[in-house]
Amino acid sequence: METSRSEAGQPPSGTPDSADATGTGGEPDRGLFGRPLFDDPSARRLSRVGVVDVGSNSVRLVVFDGAARSPAYFYNEKVMCALGAGQSETGRLNPLGRERALAALRRFKLLAEGMELASLTVVATAAVRDSVDGPEFRDEVQRETGLKMWVINGDEEARLSAQGVLLGWPGSYGLVCDIGGSSMELAEIRDGRVGKRMTSPLGPLKMRDIAGGAKERAKVIDETLTTMVDYMGPQHDRLFLVGGSWRAIARIDMMRRNYPLHVLHEYRMTGDDVQATVDLIASQDIESLRSASGVSGSRMALVPLASEVLSRLVRAFDPADIAISSYGIREGTLYEQMPQKLRDRDPLIESCRFAEAKDARLPGFGKTLYSFVSPLFPEPEPAKVRLIKAACLLHDVSWRAHPDYRAEVCFEYATRANLGGLKHWERIFLGLALLYRYRKTREGTSFEALYDLLDEETKKEAEILGKAMRFGAMLWMQPDAQMATLDWTPGQKRLGLHMPRAVSALYGEVAESRLSSLADALGATVEVSLYE
Repeated sequence: METSRSEAGQPPSGTPDSADATGTGGEPDRGLFGRPLFDDPSARRLSRVGVVDVGSNSVRLVVFDGAARSPAYFYNEKVMCALGAGQSETGRLNPLGRERALAALRRFKLLAEGMELASLTVVATAAVRDSVDGPEFRDEVQRETGLKMWVINGDEEARLSAQGVLLGWPGSYGLVCDIGGSSMELAEIRDGRVGKRMTSPLGPLKMRDIAGGAKERAKVIDETLTTMVDYMGPQHDRLFLVGGSWRAIARIDMMRRNYPLHVLHEYRMTGDDVQATVDLIASQDIESLRSASGVSGSRMALVPLASEVLSRLVRAFDPADIAISSYGIREGTLYEQMPQKLRDRDPLIESCRFAEAKDARLPGFGKTLYSFVSPLFPEPEPAKVRLIKAACLLHDVSWRAHPDYRAEVCFEYATRANLGGLKHWERIFLGLALLYRYRKTREGTSFEALYDLLDEETKKEAEILGKAMRFGAMLWMQPDAQMATLDWTPGQKRLGLHMPRAVSALYGEVAESRLSSLADALGATVEVSLYE
């Protein structure tokens, strides 16, 4: 079985050589609280983008909406077509799959018109490019629907998938592995760029067509991986897994480990985890496993074959750790259209700023609140700074929820929403801080199993942040108005509140109670001073 390869000697197409050092309108980009870019014309045109991925196993329409750097999924629909089924024997697209794919594309075209999308990008991968009737199908799609279908080669597929990972993990490095129905691609990412890349026929539909059973499949997989390792070189950093079959295996791993947070994006596994789950898949009744894990029947049919590839892939490259990416070729197509100054932004902060601008009662107060609570966190690590800023931006976006449920709604939002650039423990930290924003205690909710993903020190930091935001929100004023300040002396366990006398009336009974609750969390005494 052949593999193809490429090495990036130039920046990917559409990627400027250097980052723009300015924000909107030529103003300097001042970091996490620099001007948001979602209102810049270059970003606004990306606010609703439609992409159709015509794969070997499924055809999917995704419409992105919202803050372009960390887009929300305005619409997401998948049709399982199995275009690549039987292709190894016939060399042609599956006839029934072809009919289903064409019907799906007709529907997607009408949906795009109903949503008034400016454009709809249709990308086809291994099944269409490898079939003798692929060009005929491409022409039929354009004739029947008016859609131009771009049939990309394996090198381009690998690059776009890797760019999808960069959308969620800017600046990340490691090896991206994207598995489809008929192919598997590898791409190296480093310093925000896509490097060497390679495609192979190790998709589960191709594996299913190999005569000779498991023994012959193992031989083909090992021979192909040897070629890929020789070309890609040592890749012992993080392995990013992209594709539905990898996500299905991760879901089964979650079930095996009784993992409490059912969010696939950024889910982490070790090599031992992968092997334990591969062994479980091999030893269990597939239908029982499908039912217990919630994987669809059509996807589950390919999981045993994909697991054989994954087991050998992990042994061949021996990565430091393994992360699931829900972002792939579709998100990579969006990333392709972004200006560099947007790519360079933190996806979490951009998304939170968009949420604040859209949903908060006083947009802009998040920045003021951050300045107010920051003395409680002297010299924080950069990773913690962004979480504190994200929490302050989100502190008021759920105000429309019923008061009895706001804390739970906030927690759900932080832990389940499509917020890019968040590890699982960071989701829990953010959710817990927002829960404390509306509630004195974390006990008595349905989320208690998730708290164990944080150590006690981090839980305490989330409590302090949440209670500080809860108190700071009582001093609600215009974002640029002179506000009270906090003074925290850890060694003396002294918490000081300094207020202009002109606004001291804001420090009423409820505010005093909330400050006392914050002081209890810090184990501190309180001193309040007024000034002219």
